[in-house]
Amino acid sequence: MLKKVDSSQLLVGMYIHDLSCDWMTHPFIRQRFLITKDDEIRKIIDAGIHDVVIDSDKGLDVQDAPTLEESNAQLESELVQIAIQPVIVTRVSLGEELRRAAQIRHQASGLVRTVMQDARLGKAIELDQVSPVVESITESILRNPGALTGMLRIKNKDDYTFLHSVSVCTLLVAFCRSRKMDAETTYQAGLGGLLHDTGKALIPDHILNKPGRLTDEEFDIVKKHPRDGYDILLRSPEVGPIPLDITLHHHERRDASGYPDKQGEGSISELAQMAAIVDVYDAITADRCYHKGVSAAEALRKIYEWSKFHFNPVFAQEFMRCVGIYPVGTMVMLESGRLGVVIEPHETNLLAPKVNVFFDTKRNTYVKPQTVDLSKALGFGGGDKIVRPESPQKWNVDAMKFLVID
Repeated sequence: MLKKVDSSQLLVGMYIHDLSCDWMTHPFIRQRFLITKDDEIRKIIDAGIHDVVIDSDKGLDVQDAPTLEESNAQLESELVQIAIQPVIVTRVSLGEELRRAAQIRHQASGLVRTVMQDARLGKAIELDQVSPVVESITESILRNPGALTGMLRIKNKDDYTFLHSVSVCTLLVAFCRSRKMDAETTYQAGLGGLLHDTGKALIPDHILNKPGRLTDEEFDIVKKHPRDGYDILLRSPEVGPIPLDITLHHHERRDASGYPDKQGEGSISELAQMAAIVDVYDAITADRCYHKGVSAAEALRKIYEWSKFHFNPVFAQEFMRCVGIYPVGTMVMLESGRLGVVIEPHETNLLAPKVNVFFDTKRNTYVKPQTVDLSKALGFGGGDKIVRPESPQKWNVDAMKFLVID
């Protein structure tokens, strides 16, 4: 039986089923393993992991611990309450913005690649090249945030490092906008998001692109990238304090288990806390050669759960309302057995977006695409319900083709 337990309850002989943290945080090669020595328990606690999932059928039990099913049921109940909140409406249609978003995605990823190459050569960041890209991303978010954020859900594994920076910039701009921050702060945050991983330019390729878990020594090298990035940005006097702060502190955690400075809740700036959430969200939803990305809905559930210790809980909830439980571009299974792709969040209920339905799983065939508003009743353009997010690979379909239908 799977149970959720506090890390302080761990004993040698227990079987870890899930470390309940993002894969970038924990120091273990495997996610599931039998605890064979006290040193492994100490490493779990030192990594800032506060609760884990154990399998009592494969190791020692904790009698009064809640089952994973009970823990998840409580969590889902809380998430439903968060989901029924206002979200920001769009200014232009998704179809109108998608073409521009594709151009911005290409331009921005190419820029990040250039920035990384220049950093490796010891060159300073040229802000006059970076600023127009951040401005283009911001303008796209203002027109329709779903277009660019939806398009950035698809990442080529070889270009992950560059597209991740573009995604963090885009999501951070959207997050600032949803929190009604002023234009200059939003721009500076976007700049920090685009440049936050510049220090990874100094990580050897065989470590940065390693197809597997890092050793402790390799992980120590990776953990230098916030400080290295900060030092690189300091070479450009025109880079202001907000991008510098985001670059240096996006891996800090409110329980002081992060790096490089082990800052606690009262020391981490508001924007660095926001960047930390965005950074983890994008990382755990992306496919890597050694890590299968989780759905956006699952990522938000995890972030909400981890916010008890690692993230600002208020910011975590606000980010959920910003991107939506089912962000634009998410493929979902409906109660009717049809597959659809989310095209627009509802203004108040994140569980009932508009979707373009295109596939009938009961008949295993494509159907004539149609837009369904899940907030409406049957006969009024709705009458269906999301059961779960689905993987396009599982059904061998390209959901993104149906973001816009004629």
